[in-house]
Amino acid sequence: MAQEWNIKARAEMCVKCEKPFIDKQTYCGALVLGEEGYARQDFCESCWAVRDEKIHPYSVWQSVFRMPPDKPEEALTKETTESLLRKMMEDDDSTKNNVRYILAVMLERKRVFIERDVQTDDDGEITRIYEHRKTGETFVIPDPHLQLDQLEDTQEQVVLMLGGTLPGEKAAEPESNDEIPSPADQPNA
Repeated sequence: MAQEWNIKARAEMCVKCEKPFIDKQTYCGALVLGEEGYARQDFCESCWAVRDEKIHPYSVWQSVFRMPPDKPEEALTKETTESLLRKMMEDDDSTKNNVRYILAVMLERKRVFIERDVQTDDDGEITRIYEHRKTGETFVIPDPHLQLDQLEDTQEQVVLMLGGTLPGEKAAEPESNDEIPSPADQPNA
């Protein structure tokens, strides 16, 4: 007869009466040779005591059922500067160019992005080409010629989109990863 160790019930109920096992309930397990090969069956003690005589188990064991732990609630994914910029790159809303630009500058300061090129078209519009350091992806960010008087509103939008709080609201723990650059640190400000 095969020696078996650390046997756990595969099913959470008795195969005969189909009642669910409860935590710390003793059950009997059996490995039975059937038409399709060996099959594993778990029985409550009362069903095992009156089992069908046709069952000729190859291996039998008795154990205690342990309820599996509750699955932890899936944590909400925290929005980061990079994940927010990626989402914003998927839609062409030109009203968000200021926010895209601030996010790109933040990622450059955090050494996630490298500015590779600056291009100016015939209308004088500036486009900045960033490369993602780890992946080599290219991010094309229109430079919105952000003015100093627009900066505070844009920074507030970024803070709210990243799940932060504005001055005067209940302050959250600051995250160094998603720090908003001050106006003095901003190019073209």
